Amino acid sequence: MPHRTALSTAKTRATPKGRPDEVRFLQSWLQNPLITGAVSPSGRALARTMANYIDPNDDGPVIELGPGTGPVTSALVARGIAPERLVLIEYNPEFCKLLRMRFPGATVIQGDAYNMAATLDGQLGTRAIGVVSSLPLFTRPVPQRYSLLDQAFDLSRPGAPFIQFTYAVVSPVPLAPERFDAHVSQRIWANLPPARVWVYRSNEAQTPVELEAARA
Repeated sequence: MPHRTALSTAKTRATPKGRPDEVRFLQSWLQNPLITGAVSPSGRALARTMANYIDPNDDGPVIELGPGTGPVTSALVARGIAPERLVLIEYNPEFCKLLRMRFPGATVIQGDAYNMAATLDGQLGTRAIGVVSSLPLFTRPVPQRYSLLDQAFDLSRPGAPFIQFTYAVVSPVPLAPERFDAHVSQRIWANLPPARVWVYRSNEAQTPVELEAARA
């Protein structure tokens, strides 16, 4: 089965120093918990849920923010997104090396995902069909979270999703119906810890009637 093969291949490939991804994540978290956010990579069920919000039949790139060791990246590839369509922004230089080894066709950019517009600096080529984020948004002030969302919408096609997971019970981006539409998945109990996926879409294309209904 293609799905199983893509995921298992990315998981079992040798790493530069032979360390499992969980150890890499824990070490990165201990060094800088506000940037890494999680102490372990996303589980398969969570990664698959995030990837499922991207339509592989849409033509265009997919931006991934904070891919870490690549569990969500693997799920995107298994979903049918060719590595050549992936633009990965990762802050940790060691993770960047690992991502380049595991996904040689992808564009891996070492830089600040919260300032994604400047980090990309024209490298996108065409507008994205979606942005997938594993960033620890709760460690950042609310205005910066809104700015991240605005940048993603500016770099994406109208209606393209911004996909974000969280362990919290509330939205990692405070809801603002006048600015964007939001949807949340069921809790993913198979992940440790259990998580949910929030999907945000710009409501710029909505009519005044739809906007009024969203505020009600």
